[in-house]
Amino acid sequence: MQRHEMIETLGQLGLKGMASAFDQAVTTGIRRNRSSMEILTELLKAEAAHRQAASIRYRMTAAKLPVIKDLDSFVFTGTPINEGLVKSLQGGDFLAEHRNVVLIGVTGTGKTRLALATPSHLIRNGSMTRYYSTVDLLHSS
Repeated sequence: MQRHEMIETLGQLGLKGMASAFDQAVTTGIRRNRSSMEILTELLKAEAAHRQAASIRYRMTAAKLPVIKDLDSFVFTGTPINEGLVKSLQGGDFLAEHRNVVLIGVTGTGKTRLALATPSHLIRNGSMTRYYSTVDLLHSS
């Protein structure tokens, strides 16, 4: 089977990660004198990474987050926000109990950023979440 036929077949089988990594994995493998098992391992790793990324993209879309945020640069000092509580929310323990999170506070305290960063973090760690704004909740009644 020729190279282009292999890549086409991988695509037809839904192995898009393997198809896109094929040339690099094979070329690098041959150059470094790797066995066929090592090359196949690289292709499988590429497929797994592709599927993981696709899963995260799907869950991010399903969550309906207006923008993606994180807490890496969030400054807790000087705010009334309980850093420990926020970090525990990002752990996702409330999901197992099927509980919602409601953030209440005055303007400028970081409610929206926390409300966007928490589901983003949870999605990257394998959870399904859904973001609802106050307007969404009012219109769903």
